[in-house]
Amino acid sequence: MEESLKNRLIIILTILSAIFFLGTLKSCDSARRERLARDKEMGRRMDLEEKASSFAQEKMVSDNELKSATSALEEEKAAHQATKKALLQEQLVNQSLKEELQKLSKLKEALEEDLKDALIKDKNSRVKK
Repeated sequence: MEESLKNRLIIILTILSAIFFLGTLKSCDSARRERLARDKEMGRRMDLEEKASSFAQEKMVSDNELKSATSALEEEKAAHQATKKALLQEQLVNQSLKEELQKLSKLKEALEEDLKDALIKDKNSRVKK
């Protein structure tokens, strides 16, 4: 009987060893799958962090370009306003010069008329003498 008990014990221990061995293999396979999944997740996270970092840098560059473009636009606006003011002043000066020229032209015409009249009177007075 002892022999049969020993045989049963050996069979039970063999079956238990096989079950534990299969459990260990399954556990190792599960750990490998989890490690692969974790590595993939870490890779995706690193890619996303790199993209976020590059987007942040691009945003910073875009913000700097926007600021410089805005300041350039403000400078151009100021220059445009100054040019408009200068143009307006030039137009006013031109208008006043035109008015002066018209006055001088009228004065010249009046003087020419007076000169003609004086010459005619002078000739008439010489002819009478």
